[in-house]
Amino acid sequence: MLGAFEEQTSRNRGRMAIGTVMILSVLCASPGLFAGQSAPATAAPAPQSAPSNGALDPPSIPIDQIVQKFAAREAEFKTERDNYTYTQKFLIQTIDSGGQPNGEYEMNSDIVFTPAGKRYEEVTYAPAPTLEQSGLSLSQQDFDDLEHLQPFVLTTNELPKYDIKYVDHVRLDELGTYVFEVGPKTIEKNQRYFQGRVWVDDKDFEIVKTDGKAVPDIKKKGQENLFPRFETFRENVAGNYWFPTYTRSDDVLHFSSGDIHIRMTVHYENYKRYGVTVKIGAPTKTTQDTPPPK
Repeated sequence: MLGAFEEQTSRNRGRMAIGTVMILSVLCASPGLFAGQSAPATAAPAPQSAPSNGALDPPSIPIDQIVQKFAAREAEFKTERDNYTYTQKFLIQTIDSGGQPNGEYEMNSDIVFTPAGKRYEEVTYAPAPTLEQSGLSLSQQDFDDLEHLQPFVLTTNELPKYDIKYVDHVRLDELGTYVFEVGPKTIEKNQRYFQGRVWVDDKDFEIVKTDGKAVPDIKKKGQENLFPRFETFRENVAGNYWFPTYTRSDDVLHFSSGDIHIRMTVHYENYKRYGVTVKIGAPTKTTQDTPPPK
């Protein structure tokens, strides 16, 4: 599948952006997406975000310097994460009016390297999907967003694309964080952007939490591709780099054919640097927003 699923002429199907580039090959083989199976344990509703624990003193350095510092640090992190293997557990469900799942797509996979150093995905669990019967299908934008925007990284090269507004200096559990409002300056054709808020650790100058959505929604030629709001949490893994460990979404997508309630979780686990084992079970710092390990 290289693009969005074609709409069925028998009904007006909504489309939602959520998925991962790395699962394209399996989706090609499984174009039909999910029936009303009971939800697995991983589908339990995620806990509510813990509130910030209060405002801190204003920054002691200029805001533009903070932005440049964390963007440079994010660029380092992006390069570093490309050297890691990890396990990814992806689950998306549609929810009926009674609050029960009536369609889902689930896949577990390992992101690993060949002996020659080439990165690839090895699928370890992929039951038959039942998502499409509830009126939802995945598109190319879904895969791109999970690959690039849900674990949002705002590097120096990306700064010119965004308006970045300082909001506050607050405590997020035990962390001091700078909060920024982020949104695209302009939206160019066929480009995807993040719009929402980021929390930046005031010591490591790296994003530790994001809350927002991928934009723009896409509506053309009778097709609708809508995108849910999500939160992504990071943990300190190695060398003061903060790696995404959990993404969640619980949102209602307002299609012209009717609302569709979705829930989504992505767990990123077992980070290991290529050739060097790194455990995330005991990070040097965590936020309580990050769900506890199973």
